[in-house]
Amino acid sequence: MTRTENLGARRWALAGVALGVFCVQLDSFALNLALPRIGRDLAASAGDLQWTVSAYLLSVGTLMLGAGRMGDLLGRRRVLVLGLSLFGAASLLCALATSLPALVAARVVQGVGGAVTMPVGLALLTTVFPAERRGRAIGAALGGGGVATVVGPSVGGVLAEASSWRALFLITALISALAVVAVRRGPDSRDPSASGVDVLGLVSVTAALAVLSVLVDRGPVWGWTSATTTGALVLFLALLALFVRHERRTRNPLLDLALLRNGPYVGLTAAGAVANAATVVFLFAVPLSLQSRWDLSSAASGLAFLGPAALMALAGPAAGRIPPGRAVPTMATCLACAGFSLGSASLADELPSYLLAITASGAALGLANALTLVATQSVVRPERAGEASGLTKTAITLAGGLGVMLSTSAGTPASGTDGDPLPTAGVLCLTSALLLALWSSLRLRPTRRGGGAGGVGRGT
Repeated sequence: MTRTENLGARRWALAGVALGVFCVQLDSFALNLALPRIGRDLAASAGDLQWTVSAYLLSVGTLMLGAGRMGDLLGRRRVLVLGLSLFGAASLLCALATSLPALVAARVVQGVGGAVTMPVGLALLTTVFPAERRGRAIGAALGGGGVATVVGPSVGGVLAEASSWRALFLITALISALAVVAVRRGPDSRDPSASGVDVLGLVSVTAALAVLSVLVDRGPVWGWTSATTTGALVLFLALLALFVRHERRTRNPLLDLALLRNGPYVGLTAAGAVANAATVVFLFAVPLSLQSRWDLSSAASGLAFLGPAALMALAGPAAGRIPPGRAVPTMATCLACAGFSLGSASLADELPSYLLAITASGAALGLANALTLVATQSVVRPERAGEASGLTKTAITLAGGLGVMLSTSAGTPASGTDGDPLPTAGVLCLTSALLLALWSSLRLRPTRRGGGAGGVGRGT
């Protein structure tokens, strides 16, 4: 294959991954506004209707880590095509669902496809693009998700009212099919050192994450001090201990535990988890606040939120241009800016100052989230990129569930800071920024012999 053909094949891979990311994000951001219409059409209560969201999130959070490594082992293009096909087929089943149980079951399958798309797609781009173009390629793919973040709420609301919520799922099915065509025309890659699937590791970690996902989702309902919650926590810890013990002994681990000794990777993933939790709070609280605290109509609130959403959409390409060596300090700066702007939004006493604060928050959080996915891929060995991407996506997805809990426990931000989760999210961001900056300064401090402790580089 000539250099031109190689470039063309890589572009097909980028187009396919970008379409897949767009599809997953559109589904996530458009569905919430269509839920009331779904409830009326399927005669479902608000409590039962929530399972259309919870079932998807539980499926995604449980399977991402295993899906990423399966791409490394079996071929990233093959596994990505399978994931996109599942997502598209499940979207079609969602569109055809005539009852809530049927819709929830299809959402579970859709979650399986979504769990594959992000980690395997990012790993594919990491391995087929040369190092000097890798960050920009991943950033461009994440930009597709950013566009979906901007247009998703409007698309969901318009389709639900003007046409049908089923049209949303038909659109995602079509886009998934286009993504499959594009990915199939691109190159493939896999871990050349892989020699088999770690079945016990895959089963034990999937079971552990399933229990943890259920615990995060149902904990507020059960009560954090209830016997059910305690039992679930004990079961999770037991399964996690089994997984770690097995991974230490097996020759072909599903998760190389040396990855957890890669300082830059762990630091960026932990900071990204905080950023994603704060983003979930931001996306929940700000639209409500625009309508309740500032008395804007739904249409006016949507227009007011376009600025923050647009900056979040531009974050992916921007993150792709940040050198790996600047990833940690840039992440710390983003979290600090997000913390200050979230706090400022909660204290704003005039609408213009509030809009300025949420716009700054959207830019900082968007860049932090995109940088997490771009930079973590630059500090690991490419052959295990899916493993690293899967672990990162699992961590930030579970953190997003904690963000949902923080948002719903705080209630509606009706006035001032009462019931407003933004200050808590701001404190989390500031604390994370301080810890990340402190860790970075200690890691980079010169030794007495004049050497360095090392910076951000390609880890295990």
